Amino acid sequence: MMVMFSALLSSMMKRVFLPVLFFAAMALGQAKNSVNLLPQTFNGWQIEQQSVKNSSDPAAIDQADAPVLKEYGFAGAETAAYTRNGRKMTVKAAQFNDASGAYGAFTYYLQPQMQVENIGDKGASNNSRILFYKGNLLVDVTLENVTAMSAADLRSLAQALPRPKSDIAKPPILPGNLPSQSLLQNTRRYIFGPEALTRLGVPIPAQLVDFSKSPELVFAKYKSSDGEAALTLISYPTPQIARERMTAMQAASLPGGPFYFKRSGPYVAVINGSIPADEANSLLASVNYDADVTWNQPTKPNPKDNIGNLIVGIFVLIGILALIAAVIGFAFGGIRVVAKKVFPNRVFDKPEDVDIIQLNLK
Repeated sequence: MMVMFSALLSSMMKRVFLPVLFFAAMALGQAKNSVNLLPQTFNGWQIEQQSVKNSSDPAAIDQADAPVLKEYGFAGAETAAYTRNGRKMTVKAAQFNDASGAYGAFTYYLQPQMQVENIGDKGASNNSRILFYKGNLLVDVTLENVTAMSAADLRSLAQALPRPKSDIAKPPILPGNLPSQSLLQNTRRYIFGPEALTRLGVPIPAQLVDFSKSPELVFAKYKSSDGEAALTLISYPTPQIARERMTAMQAASLPGGPFYFKRSGPYVAVINGSIPADEANSLLASVNYDADVTWNQPTKPNPKDNIGNLIVGIFVLIGILALIAAVIGFAFGGIRVVAKKVFPNRVFDKPEDVDIIQLNLK
């Protein structure tokens, strides 16, 4: 009877609880995939709820360049339309695993004709299209009408976006090592995948860069006296890998030469294009690896190793113990004096306690 009851109870639990768990898991998965990156309102602009779309597929943002977005660490996206006083704007926000991915995607979409804008961490505009990134978010805005207040509105939007934790909000360091002299505006590209490398036309093939070694790469164009030159700066995990990769590049037959090479620590710098040798070498001389050294040697003796502090501590302890003994002695003596006055010969110095035993020895 008990066996039959247990089997019936188990069957009922499977029929009742398994569907509940299934739908709960579906709801949890939908909640997890809901990105919720964009604010409901900013600077008077109101979101249109029916226009909000969330997606974890990079093709929903850019079908043609979805593989590139995956390389940059695409994590999710949200699109929405905003309205204010009859005007409208469309906003696309893509989230990446860290700020390096958002910055890399920003440089991938950046066009040379765009104007630099002070929006978010870095921004650019081309008439009604504004592109900027903030932390690990890349935002692409399309305006119906551009006004004098459009830049202020978008700065308010950037301010309203969620700020990631500090460990994923740090921008990449490598782009800052590019020389600034003769750099052509908006030509800097930050890359850490073969798909972006190929599509951006970097002169070093992906097989020579060897992305299995986990490199990061920045590519930019420079103005020279003979035309334009390209500078490719590659950072590898170790100087040994950098040396081996530069040797392979120098031995390869690369189109678009002549090529000029330099290694500095784990960096490999390559210049090619219409540039004289002296200008190329001058540009390469500006590329140098500066190691970040953390000085962890103590600047003063450890208090535990200071014998003077030990001696002082011993004397302080002796003084504390002597003070405690004096306080206890005075307290006991005071209690004894008071007790003898209040209860004479009954608590202390009773007659039977003070008798002297005498031995009458003759």
